[in-house]
Amino acid sequence: MGKTGGRADFEWVYNDQPHTSRRKEILAKHPEIKSLMGPDPQLKWVVTAMVFTQFLACYMVQDLPWKWVLFWAYGFGGCINHSLTLAIHDISHNVAFGNKLARLNRWFAMWANLPIGLPYSASFKKYHIDHHRYLGGDGLDVDIPTVLEGWFFCTPLRKVVWLFLQPLFYALRPLVVNPKPISKLELMNAVVQFAADFLIFYMWGLKPIVYLIAGSILCMGLHPISGHFIAEHYMFLKGHETYSYYGSLNMITFNVGYHMEHHDFPSIPGSRLPEVKKIAAEYYDSLPQHTSWNQVLWDFVFDDSIGPYARIKREYKLVKQE
Repeated sequence: MGKTGGRADFEWVYNDQPHTSRRKEILAKHPEIKSLMGPDPQLKWVVTAMVFTQFLACYMVQDLPWKWVLFWAYGFGGCINHSLTLAIHDISHNVAFGNKLARLNRWFAMWANLPIGLPYSASFKKYHIDHHRYLGGDGLDVDIPTVLEGWFFCTPLRKVVWLFLQPLFYALRPLVVNPKPISKLELMNAVVQFAADFLIFYMWGLKPIVYLIAGSILCMGLHPISGHFIAEHYMFLKGHETYSYYGSLNMITFNVGYHMEHHDFPSIPGSRLPEVKKIAAEYYDSLPQHTSWNQVLWDFVFDDSIGPYARIKREYKLVKQE
């Protein structure tokens, strides 16, 4: 992909995000896409199987040497946990049980959260709405790095550190950029999560807890699957703020690589996003796309034109009204 040029600030734009207008155009031309909206009846079973797989893994690692606990955390458990965070992403759009059962989706997200080891699902839901509604919004979209991140993490070594610490930045950035009151749902998420952690610790000891939490942190940091964090919205080509990836890793990430399609139609489950691309191919085939998340990570680290500043930002009137 082409370079964005050396960056000392974000790319500020003064137009609306492209997904709103493209959604209208596609639906006008392909109204059959509406039939893809709604819950995915298979999602709850896939997620439940993944949760039980991690519980079984907790039992199996309890007597392993520490080096093997960490090995399996990075190579296996962390991959499942990262995939579960992406299931939670899908569930946040109510695609597990539909909009009429929104509360059941929130509880099911807490179930999917259990192997991750730390409460995550309720807070993610609260901020992810803004990411779609105010994509790139200054002070609204907490997916955008802070000015401090953009200024400091600008060399290859520092960018590697930034990638490794991504889970920390994703956890703390909302508290700085757009703090919101803690909700009852978040408190319940924490109670359920820590109760499950205590039960696992009581039954099988400390190693399963380390296996779960270390896996989550390591595989959301410097890991091939984490390439999607960078691939989705970092500006690898000037003027383009969302990119899709259609490779094989979509098979274990709930098709999060179909990211242009997802932002165009967030109410369509990940399992059906390939059908969106197939139906509306004339809208997506000509847009820039990534072919490898590993390559994305490599370019992010070693290309001087790409870093935390390589994001499109815009102001929404809501910011001025408050």
